[in-house]
Amino acid sequence: MAAVPGRAQRRWGRGMAAAAPLGAVGLAPPRLFAPFAAAAGLRNKSRSFAARPGECSETVNAEIKSLYRRPPIKPKPNMCIESMPSEMLMKIFSYLDAVSLLCVACVNKRFYHLANDKNSQVDLTCVIWLKIYSGCFPPKRTIWKTKSVQTETVSLSCAPIQDRKPGYWKKEYVLKQIAAITTRVMQLVKPVDPYTGLPSRIKKAIKASGLSWMIVLKDRNGKEHVMEQADLSFKDTSVTIFWYSASWPCLDILSTLKLFGVTPLLLDQSKAPSKNGPRRRSLIAEYDLSNLTESNVALGANKLVQLFSLNPGLLVGLWKGKNEIALVMASLHYHQLLERSTLGSATVPCVLPPNKPILDDVDPEYGLHDYDLHLDMHSGSCTYLCGTFKSLFCRKGDIENGYLRLTVVSLKDNAKHVPLIGTVGLSWETDAFKGNVKDCYVMDVTLLDETRKPFWCFSAPVCMELSSKASSLCDYTGCVYTTDYADSEGKVCVELVWLEETKEYFIVSLVLYVSTEKVNNWYGTNY
Repeated sequence: MAAVPGRAQRRWGRGMAAAAPLGAVGLAPPRLFAPFAAAAGLRNKSRSFAARPGECSETVNAEIKSLYRRPPIKPKPNMCIESMPSEMLMKIFSYLDAVSLLCVACVNKRFYHLANDKNSQVDLTCVIWLKIYSGCFPPKRTIWKTKSVQTETVSLSCAPIQDRKPGYWKKEYVLKQIAAITTRVMQLVKPVDPYTGLPSRIKKAIKASGLSWMIVLKDRNGKEHVMEQADLSFKDTSVTIFWYSASWPCLDILSTLKLFGVTPLLLDQSKAPSKNGPRRRSLIAEYDLSNLTESNVALGANKLVQLFSLNPGLLVGLWKGKNEIALVMASLHYHQLLERSTLGSATVPCVLPPNKPILDDVDPEYGLHDYDLHLDMHSGSCTYLCGTFKSLFCRKGDIENGYLRLTVVSLKDNAKHVPLIGTVGLSWETDAFKGNVKDCYVMDVTLLDETRKPFWCFSAPVCMELSSKASSLCDYTGCVYTTDYADSEGKVCVELVWLEETKEYFIVSLVLYVSTEKVNNWYGTNY
């Protein structure tokens, strides 16, 4: 190789910013640029480098740029879990629990078939649910079969999976889980309180069943707004549920409100019931919200809210001066509460079997005596009255206008007048505010028949209204208030007197009016 002059060395060292013609200095292209030179048709041709050095350099640079230009990158296909093979998905599903499997089945049609043993790969899917089933309900280890000479054992786990229809183990698991929870709940509701005739451990039974309540607000366009319960308050004979939120739909567009009892399909006693898992709804009651303020009289109000009552046992609170919902409250009596909250469907409430009357030809006043009343008046954590009144009766001559008159507290019997403890008022609460509406409370009535079975039960918010008449009793000189309640089965009339000296209310009259139609259906009589 010929020696390279110093000028050429300096130019090559500067990276050939303005490279001299290679042929002029007697050099071949370096190894690094050999491909580029070959691509440009440069094979040590003196004409290309010596005749037009400027043109040649431009050609080389263009060819270099074209070779360095990256080819366009083809986008990779989107990889998602839905495009995975069924075998891989089944392997992933095998790590899920029963509740997660049921949730996965709601994603799409393919996942539904894979997670519910309804695909062609029976071996894979059945193994998953069989594993879950065996983990919760372990089979007996052996079955002993006695033969003439020897005794052999057969393991239950060796039963061929292929003999079972698709979905068999899932169905068996779900049914046994429901049966186990039902059995436990039935054991809890067996003990009965002798004073109320209601289950004494119903609070534990509600917790064991995972029962909760929700309301669904439906607007005129058919859109549904679901509200989960925010708070609970348990009393002796009823439970009060509260709903409050900062995002209530506008009352003007609402048409109905539905109250549901909600139970998880599969309950894990070690965890709190999940709101995202599979659940069952049971319709308890449906209320009409159209023309709420026009068709209903306000139960009470304070500076912030105005309360409206809807039968049975619903209270809707509106922000005062606005047509917006502030809170919703429902008061549910314990009588057959679990049945009403679990045995209905999402569209039809539970229809309880009618009472089978026991006829009595001996007693001429059968069905008119030996009633017991348990009365609760409360609000929130305050209980104003909780008492039992026994041996209530009605004479045949007191039956009028289709009602039996049961006098609980007589106006003339001062010894039976009952005081209310504390300042009467209905407590309410929202996300940001809380307060109390004066002279309102929740009244629970539990009327038992002569066999101590619940005969007429309800729980409802009521109010005390100032009466225009003055007290006719010499012992009471304060203002007179009345509380009235009525439904299809009867009426309750309460008269109270306010004592300014002691700052308390006294019940001076309490009368129940029971429908003769209900009495005749219950006892098989004809009053």
